[in-house]
Amino acid sequence: MNKLKVGIVGAGIQGISNALFLQKKGFEVTIFDRENPGSPAASYGNAGHFSPYASLSLNRTDILLDVPAMLMSSTGPLALKWNYVPKMIPWFMKFIMNTSKNKMMHTAKNMHQILDLALPAYDELFDEVDIEGLVENKGILYIWNDKDLKSRELEINVRKELGVQQQLVNKKEIHDLEPNIKPFYHAGVYYPYARHARNPKKILLKFFDLFRKKGGEFKRLDVKSIDFQDEQPILKTESEKYLFDRVVVACGAFSKKLTDNLDEKIPLDTERGYHVHFKNCDHLLQRPVIFSNRGFGITPMEQGLRVVGTVEFGGLKNPLSKSRIKNLINNAKYMLGDLPEHEDEWLGFRPTLPDFLPVMGPSKNHKNVFYCFGHHHLGWTLGPISGKIVSGMIAKENTNLNLAPYSSTRFN
Repeated sequence: MNKLKVGIVGAGIQGISNALFLQKKGFEVTIFDRENPGSPAASYGNAGHFSPYASLSLNRTDILLDVPAMLMSSTGPLALKWNYVPKMIPWFMKFIMNTSKNKMMHTAKNMHQILDLALPAYDELFDEVDIEGLVENKGILYIWNDKDLKSRELEINVRKELGVQQQLVNKKEIHDLEPNIKPFYHAGVYYPYARHARNPKKILLKFFDLFRKKGGEFKRLDVKSIDFQDEQPILKTESEKYLFDRVVVACGAFSKKLTDNLDEKIPLDTERGYHVHFKNCDHLLQRPVIFSNRGFGITPMEQGLRVVGTVEFGGLKNPLSKSRIKNLINNAKYMLGDLPEHEDEWLGFRPTLPDFLPVMGPSKNHKNVFYCFGHHHLGWTLGPISGKIVSGMIAKENTNLNLAPYSSTRFN
């Protein structure tokens, strides 16, 4: 029997992880992307966290009370591009419907189910590449001041209920972990088993090289639409057509163009995330530190200290907001005092659904098209486990996981 041919749209951490796990199962895989792997998209510019504890998402019972204050605050984690608000209204309405206690716990449980498997899935891939110096096992630290206590209690209690390991830390313990942070904090939580990437792009490229070494093909082409010959999917680019047995749509925030084209109404939108680097300062922190009140974090990386954060709703077309960059710089100095001139202003797109669960599984209308997108802030953490799950679906393997909550049919 001929090997089944699978085409994947997207060469970020989701697409490449899908490809590697499909190759393990004996499929022949071609990846399409309009940019080269490692281009300045979300898999390049993320915070670099491997965060298996992050089961509680933005659809929390307390978020609606906080939103107006967040929007008014210049140091806050949330911003809107006002020209995009009309387009966002249907998404926000669905989001509000997902902030009840039941819906919050539904999301948390089903994120926990896959987050629990996230690091072992990475380790399966790490076994096959040399990641010397690229992954640090020093945990991740969250800190806050008293103003923010109620929100933190909700988080801690939900994680406790799910059985997430967490270590509450006091002022002295935070100082011992990170002596260079200014002492504005009152308490925090430390996740000792979390890890961080010293350079997400390099890790992604190691995975991509492995994919090529195993016979995978890459085509730098923009997939415009998906057509069908009988049930077989055809990927159409500007000038060519490619026929496959199965197709995986894994192009993050850009997936909606293709799901719309397949006549499936998936309410995917984008949270715009930013970063800057402070070069030669990575010695100031041992591990990623997130200041919860202001919704930003700093990760020590090869490129320097990477300051990441803020959620901006503004779609894929609006330009970078200088005020968001300024916000990151001010926040970094608030945490660490004097820093040199920043570099590398970056904007990327996190694909987000109103219930904060990803979409993984077959398309509603076409059994040979599979989806793997919508992982919001956890795309980097969840790449390999998502690839493993979707490749298992394509191979028709049995699983003891409950995969129904990730199906696209939940929106129909």
